[in-house]
Amino acid sequence: MPAATTAEADWPAYLAGIEQRCREQQASLTPIRREVLEWLYRHPAGLKAYDLLALVRQQRPNATPPTVYRALDFLIEQGLAHKIGRSNTFVVCRHDSHRLPGLFLLCPRCGGISELAAEAALQSLLQTLAQAGYRLDSPEVELSAVCPACLGRA
Repeated sequence: MPAATTAEADWPAYLAGIEQRCREQQASLTPIRREVLEWLYRHPAGLKAYDLLALVRQQRPNATPPTVYRALDFLIEQGLAHKIGRSNTFVVCRHDSHRLPGLFLLCPRCGGISELAAEAALQSLLQTLAQAGYRLDSPEVELSAVCPACLGRA
């Protein structure tokens, strides 16, 4: 299971913004949804659903897979998390909103995942797809790209 990062100091501010956003959207951030969101926040490289389940069971021993999957579905529907299909992991969304799909860089060496803010590139991609008669099928665009840390080790 991936190790947690030192994002603890930023969590209260992030959570306050998310709680406000949920109130505005009349969406209920239940304790289990909040807990899953926090685990994702503290693991920027993402977590698989069963890794999340193991973490949730530390506080809720009776938690079941549907409990975690329902929480993940809610977080994705609210734009608070993303599913990275290539690695079958879930990551927290660190942007306020998405008018465009999320652009994710997946490092093939260390497995790290980064969400890149690249509105112009995404606009161009969507326009090019439309001109070719295609439509993006997913709210996430995933690219394999070696991260700076791995490049530094090369």
